[in-house]
Amino acid sequence: MTDKINIMVLRHAAFYSPLLYSISGGFLKAQGLEASYQIATPEKTIPASLKNGTVHLAQLAVAASFPELERGETPEIVHFAQINQRDGFFIAGKPQTEPFSWQQLIGKKILVDHLFQPLAMFKYALHKLGIDYQQVEMIDGGDVNAMDLAFREGKADYIHQQGPAPQQLEFEGKAQVLAAVGDVIGDVAFSSLCATRAWLETTQAQAFMVAYQQACAALLVTPAAEVAASMQSFFPQIEFEVLTQTIAIYQNLGCWSADPRISEKSYQTLLDVFLFNGMIHQRYPYHAAIK
Repeated sequence: MTDKINIMVLRHAAFYSPLLYSISGGFLKAQGLEASYQIATPEKTIPASLKNGTVHLAQLAVAASFPELERGETPEIVHFAQINQRDGFFIAGKPQTEPFSWQQLIGKKILVDHLFQPLAMFKYALHKLGIDYQQVEMIDGGDVNAMDLAFREGKADYIHQQGPAPQQLEFEGKAQVLAAVGDVIGDVAFSSLCATRAWLETTQAQAFMVAYQQACAALLVTPAAEVAASMQSFFPQIEFEVLTQTIAIYQNLGCWSADPRISEKSYQTLLDVFLFNGMIHQRYPYHAAIK
């Protein structure tokens, strides 16, 4: 007998393969869990869905709890496992023969993902490289699909995207993947799994964690093509070759770990990023929103 587990994600990308592979690789099924997977919408948000019990766990980010902490509240939703311990966004631009330097962004137009965390990370990466972000013309092109279309229409010199979107652009000859933001910032508590404190006490949560830990470990040692084959149905618009390449890149970039715990070091870097951006005003304790 299977137990249905409802999973919601804020974003859908190969970057979140640890979670996707726990489904497509059969790890949840092996623990008696049948996964329902859905993407959040403005009408059906992650916090509301977790609190009303229609969703059991979700893909979000530790930083999503900062607004509550800034208001002096204790988050009801807590983060219990990492998905990515590094930023997974890439900088892509028109194909070029010379080596890329981040200094090339100065004075140029770049479509930057303006969701709160990707934007904060991008600004912090520029800061670490000694570049004032005001020297870069950052364009808010809308959602990920609108951004992709805008770049294809020539509305910017560069674009800031998660895989496999920039790899697909490169495959089509529309762009060249030039740099990874994760290489600049290093380990950081980027994306995570979250749930209510009550659900985390259930046997279903325990079964999920067994499956998820197995998936995280297997993802690092399984050939990228094999992982891509299992996840292809999640990305019907992406070429198999592109999906395989993207997974291989992420395997080597250090975004994924066999240990799904959110490390103290990566959390401290997250605080650095958000303090720099003025989005928090103090260093909150590790356990304020992490279980």
